[in-house]
Amino acid sequence: MKAEPLPDALSGASATDVSHVQVSSATTRTVGVCMPIIDGMTDKALWLAAARSAMQTEGEAVLAASGRLGDSLLSAVELILGPPGTAPGKVVVTGMGKSGHVARKIAATFQSTGTPSVFLHPTEAGHGDLGMCQAGDRVLMISKSGSTAELLDLVAPLRELDAHFIGILGNLHSPLAAQMDVVLDASVLREADPAGYTPTASTVVALALGHALAVALMEARGFTAEHFRRYHPSGQLGHNLRLRVADVMHSGGEVAWVKADDSLKHVVIEMSQRPLGAACVVGDEHRLLGLITDGDVRRALRNHDDIRPLRASDVMTGSPVHIGPGALVHEALCLMEDRPSQIYVLPVLEAETCVGLLRLHDIYQARSVD
Repeated sequence: MKAEPLPDALSGASATDVSHVQVSSATTRTVGVCMPIIDGMTDKALWLAAARSAMQTEGEAVLAASGRLGDSLLSAVELILGPPGTAPGKVVVTGMGKSGHVARKIAATFQSTGTPSVFLHPTEAGHGDLGMCQAGDRVLMISKSGSTAELLDLVAPLRELDAHFIGILGNLHSPLAAQMDVVLDASVLREADPAGYTPTASTVVALALGHALAVALMEARGFTAEHFRRYHPSGQLGHNLRLRVADVMHSGGEVAWVKADDSLKHVVIEMSQRPLGAACVVGDEHRLLGLITDGDVRRALRNHDDIRPLRASDVMTGSPVHIGPGALVHEALCLMEDRPSQIYVLPVLEAETCVGLLRLHDIYQARSVD
């Protein structure tokens, strides 16, 4: 179903500037915190306006939080890393309610990016789960209000374990803020829902700050894709970081190999017999001259009434994007997808010799080869 556009008066307006849109006296209410509604807007237009307002509000809140990053973020990184030559404890991440859900995700991100971490439920901590904490652990507390009773109750017993505290807090003048060694400012001007009370912008900002801290720690540790692969061996991402192009590419008789002076008819026959979506145009010693894709063939048919005179060199793409057999599948995926127009097949080159062909489909069908 096609989305219904906003009225011209609202099209392109951001959550912060839409309050200045000129509206008629018929305006009676708002969507989001500051999105004016004009009589005559359909229900679907209202839904779309609310959704856009929510995302704009959240995006602006994250940008504002990023602009506040500075010495406190650096102090948090140094606190978690500990003094040079020491073995700091793990990071215990905790929060209640929606902040607890955010805390679980941040702990999981820490774990997969080289920072030992666990999630501690504040209520369960008082009934034995505090036993997961050890002397010297770092504790990351997440709270919008900064006055969460369950978190405040944890401070004293954790201090007995010589814990160090970092807070991702929405109130810098709160009881929790006074107990922290380092505070990251997670305050927001408003939540993203119409009434402004549903945890939306505040949870997004807290999560973004947790991610920012994790990424800064990755940078500090020199964390690489190889490290990530060790911690994340399963799933599509794990396979992409484990497998090499040579593990999944097509080679030899599986590939349509043609010469520059071969007829287009011959190219089509070769591609039909070896249906990988492309033919490699090679010269002496299998040096890659170009690539012919299914799309190139269709364009040739569309642009020429008589294709009989056409040669492979007439329709090929010279100097195509390519990759080496030793590259990670993840690198190939980025090369194919992170561009304005995606490509679905890559020639594989070793020096200047074409040794195979890799399809996007092969990447998503790949499984570990041990």
